[in-house]
Amino acid sequence: MKIIGPFTQIVPLADLPFKGRLNDDALTVIYDAGVLVKEHNIVAVDTFEKLRREYTATPIEHIHDKLALIPGFIDCHTHICYAGSRAKDYASRVSGKSYLEIAQAGGGIWNTVRQTRLVSESELIHSILKRAEKLFSEGATTIEVKSGYGLERNAELRILKAIASANQLASADLISTCLAAHVLPKDFSGDESDYLDFIIAELMPVIKKEKLSGRFDIFVEQSAFHIKTAIPFLQQVKTAGFDLTVHADQFTTGGSKVAVTCGAVSADHLEASGEHEIALLAKSATVAVALPGASLGLGMPFTPARKLLDAGACLAIASDWNPGSAPMGQLLTQAAILGAYEKLSLSETLSAITFRAARALNLTDRGAIAPGKIADLQAYPTDDYRDILYHQGSMKPCKIWKKGQQI
Repeated sequence: MKIIGPFTQIVPLADLPFKGRLNDDALTVIYDAGVLVKEHNIVAVDTFEKLRREYTATPIEHIHDKLALIPGFIDCHTHICYAGSRAKDYASRVSGKSYLEIAQAGGGIWNTVRQTRLVSESELIHSILKRAEKLFSEGATTIEVKSGYGLERNAELRILKAIASANQLASADLISTCLAAHVLPKDFSGDESDYLDFIIAELMPVIKKEKLSGRFDIFVEQSAFHIKTAIPFLQQVKTAGFDLTVHADQFTTGGSKVAVTCGAVSADHLEASGEHEIALLAKSATVAVALPGASLGLGMPFTPARKLLDAGACLAIASDWNPGSAPMGQLLTQAAILGAYEKLSLSETLSAITFRAARALNLTDRGAIAPGKIADLQAYPTDDYRDILYHQGSMKPCKIWKKGQQI
């Protein structure tokens, strides 16, 4: 065991509800505090002096600066396994072309698929690690990573294997998701029902046998997969024992209803969600995941985060880092911007990138500084935790602990 401290402030984000709005006066702040860690897990959180008195023989990892400590971030939606660039797409978008027009002209997701299929597994591992380490340096200690830029059997498996290999080397934990149902591949000889059947028959058994992922995703949209084909696909995947998540309501509605109907862990995007969709999500156990990076990248409205919280939903925020619609990364910056536009309290924003984001990955062992949780921690060079969001991502963590070890 060891005691880490003293910190000027610790914001544990523990014992807060998973759903609904949060006021900052409900936020606990412990001053002149420390954390007792045993191996990978947190044993106790209290004032530094009390920990030192109670655990007199325990070594101390001294903190000599004025720092505010919060849980490590969980980035619950990324696409950081890809090759190439879509800078041409971005130039077209800001010149007035729509996302769908660019895709129809040969850009979009299919452009990245072509480039990603050409690179080796080792090159994919390197690309994942490069981006994952950047996210880690900015406080993300758990990162979800999707496939979806292979869109054929061997390429999808190569991506999932690359994510698994990168997870053995990365500072953060990488959680893989199979998104083979990203769009219908242009070189597939069949319709979308045929392609989803192909995923079930050819990909899913291998993924399950080799334990390459415990999660499946599908993009429900006019340019991707329709509701009538998505529901039976997700039902089969769930029956096989996988967690579900859905790219939902990005341009048109319908995806969030699919997510709730099928018992998905999360519905992600939601930029097009209206009152009906908000009420549906609020009454469900499905986490609403906002992706402000996509709104910024595409120049479209943000997820209605304020309305979702007021209705009683569980809101998470993720970076959606991908080469097309959300090339920024920088989870904290995105969360701060969304918070400013949607009038989210600091506790709502911090919760959305910590313990509520963990819920979007069906993880209960992280996202808060509390006994029994994994000791994923990050400290900022300030004596006031409010500075973290106030600086909108320009203040970076100066110390990060992964499973109790400072990296």
